[in-house]
Amino acid sequence: MTIKRAITILPLAVTVAALAAGCSGGPAAPTAPTGTSTAFTAPTPTGSWPYPNGDLANTRVAPGSVITSANVSRLREAWSFKLTGTPASGVKDTGSFVAGPVVAGGVAYIQDLDCDVYAVSLATGKLKWEYQANAPEASGPGPNGVAVAAGAVYGDSPYAAFALNAATGKVLWSDSHLLNSGQGSFEIQPQVADGRVYLASAYGNGPGGGVLLALNASSGHVLWRFNTVTGGQASGVSALDLGAGGAWEPPLIGSDGSVTFGTGNPYESMGSAIAHPSRALYTDSLLNLDAATGRLRWYYQAVPNDFKDHDIQASPVSAVIDGKPAVIGSGKLGYVYAMDARTGALLWRTPVGVHNGTDNDSVLALSHKFHPALPYTYEPGALGGVLANIAVADGSVYVATIDVPFTITSLSAVNGSAAASTLAGQVEAVNLATGKVEWDTKVSSLPLGAATVSNDLVFTTLYGGQLLALNRATGAVVYRHTLPASTNAPIAVFGNTVLVPAGAPPVSAKADSGGTPQLVAYTVP
Repeated sequence: MTIKRAITILPLAVTVAALAAGCSGGPAAPTAPTGTSTAFTAPTPTGSWPYPNGDLANTRVAPGSVITSANVSRLREAWSFKLTGTPASGVKDTGSFVAGPVVAGGVAYIQDLDCDVYAVSLATGKLKWEYQANAPEASGPGPNGVAVAAGAVYGDSPYAAFALNAATGKVLWSDSHLLNSGQGSFEIQPQVADGRVYLASAYGNGPGGGVLLALNASSGHVLWRFNTVTGGQASGVSALDLGAGGAWEPPLIGSDGSVTFGTGNPYESMGSAIAHPSRALYTDSLLNLDAATGRLRWYYQAVPNDFKDHDIQASPVSAVIDGKPAVIGSGKLGYVYAMDARTGALLWRTPVGVHNGTDNDSVLALSHKFHPALPYTYEPGALGGVLANIAVADGSVYVATIDVPFTITSLSAVNGSAAASTLAGQVEAVNLATGKVEWDTKVSSLPLGAATVSNDLVFTTLYGGQLLALNRATGAVVYRHTLPASTNAPIAVFGNTVLVPAGAPPVSAKADSGGTPQLVAYTVP
């Protein structure tokens, strides 16, 4: 199983929660969570963030935002919506929020790590309705999250998908038989367009590895499936031996009738990659499929034979380069890729974050030219690289990277362990036309809030509990605000509002808690 967004650092150990069976449920009385007003005078939140990444192109450009460098210092807390429950699986302080909010029709929709869904008034922060998924062991790495379209809210639990009435939370349909044995579990925020709901299992331990799916939005019926581990493995290695290869960020909906997913790694040890090297298609790949049929149009495999958890999992982004449609991809492997949207041909690739010279070792192992000495340290490590989603605006790509090396001490170990006691990262701007790095700003903690553009600013959050805004022209940090809790979920910026899901694991062994899980709205006049 790939390491995802819910990471517990004590001081830098990665805790991956157990994933359990799917669930069913219905609307419940709004009892535990509450909306609270602050003592500050703040304008009423306005605007919308209608898709997981702001738009179907996944650009993460703030729709209708009035927030700029001229007024960002005037951000004030308008309300906070607190989740007072404990994750049912007992994963301490996972924060419930490893998911980005969706805002439509004056309502913010969020999902916690127990798969429960909440509808919150954007104006007041008060609960409108709650859907309890009844998934007692659902808390896991995430990300979770919902999508909203045509009056319905779409979500998933580990082994089920569901649709709710957006106004009432009433179940419209639910299906707990979407994944076959060995095909892993859902940990993805759905994407919805053209009457179809796009999902993917995050990993798989059976024939075909992970699976990408399209469902009928009205009924939940499966329209097509695409297995992500189909061949290319060496003699003695079957698809049954390969896990992962699924997707865990929303796909890109193309204007050309396509859907593009970024997929994860095959979850294999260094020893397996050396003894039984294989390309393991279609792990660590961008997959461009016909949106209506699931037929493969093109693919780009970034890392064959991966043993370092180097996913290219970030939501792909639609762009235009030299007047032609392009797809921008990135992920934990620490590169940004530009592809021709029609053919998948590589236009450029650029390393971001820290690289210690080990990038090509998986390829060397594929041709039996890799003979490592242990301990073996690699960076980007298994956390990334680029763990959070990227933004594209006005000729630049904005990425947030993690700088934490990992060390492997045994050939049978998968990923190894973190080799540093400090948490660090970078926020970078890359020229869309050329791939050249325009600026690079170091930050003191893991930047996990996803890069989000608002006029002349790019926002993100730090795992330690800070909201940052950087000048898009220079990379200078022009705004820094301490959050009420640590955070490892993507933010939303729109209208006059910054919406921050906060509440994550402790940032060090000395911390008692990551803070009370809550959704916080900040606004400017």
